[in-house]
Formats: sequence, C-alpha cells, structure tokens
Amino acid sequence: MNHAFPCGTPALDFVGTLRARRNAAPLEKLDSDAMLDAWFIEAGLVDEAPGAAGSDRDSAIELREAIYDVVTARRLGENLPAHAVDIVNVHAAEVPIGVRLDGLDPTAVRVRRGGTIRQGLAALARQTVEIVGGEEAALLRECARPECTQVYLDRSRGHRREWCAMKTCGNRVKASKFRERHRPDA
Repeated sequence: MNHAFPCGTPALDFVGTLRARRNAAPLEKLDSDAMLDAWFIEAGLVDEAPGAAGSDRDSAIELREAIYDVVTARRLGENLPAHAVDIVNVHAAEVPIGVRLDGLDPTAVRVRRGGTIRQGLAALARQTVEIVGGEEAALLRECARPECTQVYLDRSRGHRREWCAMKTCGNRVKASKFRERHRPDA
C-alpha cells in the first residue's frame, strides 16, 4: 500500500497526500499519475485505475489544497476562502464515481465502482461539502503531533482524540515523551 488512510473519510485522507505540509520540504505522495491512480484504488473509491493523465494530477492537487484550506478555515472558525470554495464547488458539481451491481448469482453479487479522475475528484469535493457544511464540521481536528498536518473527524466517544492515528502519530508522541522523561540528564 502506497498511501495512508487514518481519517476514516476519503476527502480528509486525500488532504494527507501532502505529508508534513508545514516542513520546509513537505512530502508529496501524488508525485505521478500512477500514484494518483493508486490512491483512488487504495481508498476504495474505484476498483480499477481511473487512468490519470495530462492535467489530472494538477487538478487533483489543486482540489486537495482547496479542501485543506476550506477545512482548516472551518475548523478554526474563520471565513472560508472564496477561491478554495469555488474550486470545491466546481468539482462537486461534476458527475461522481459510478456504481453498479456485478454478478447474477446471489452468492457472488458485489458492488463495482468505476470512473475517471474527474469523477473521483467530484466524489471527494461532494464529501467535503457535506463535512464542512454539515454537523460533522464541529468534529474537525488536526493531529497534535507537530510534524503532522493531517485533519480528521474526531468521532471518539468523548471527542478527545489527539492524533490522526494512534499507530503512527500517537505512538511517536508517546514514545518521545517517554524518552524525554527517562533521559539520564532529565
């Protein structure tokens, strides 16, 4: 697997394809058409590579950054940036990924998902609209690990989740604090 999905929602996981965005050299996970195709497959949005080509990657990165800007503004209680809202809305107006039933045998019926990059981006934009404009906006959080900029929905029981994922960021923070407490010169 090339990508991480700690948020439980594809639109916010998509934002995480630019890792450590506050660092001097953030890590771009969508560095090729193949990686963009892989993201859509690994996210479960499509069953087969949508065939990214041409300006698809540029459109994807533009939408990703618009989603981050809109989500961040909403999370901080700020006015939403008009340019980012326009980008999200343009993509949300497109036709999303298609779904169909596959198989006639009742023991082998399954859902098949397919579409283009453009349709995949429409699905992500629509999900962003639902999150930012809905009740779940109150659950938006950013990972507490300083190097991480992953945004997620805190659906934990007490709404006290601190990290995008316990396996990665949570463990790193806890291990770092443990080492700090047990340093010989501490």
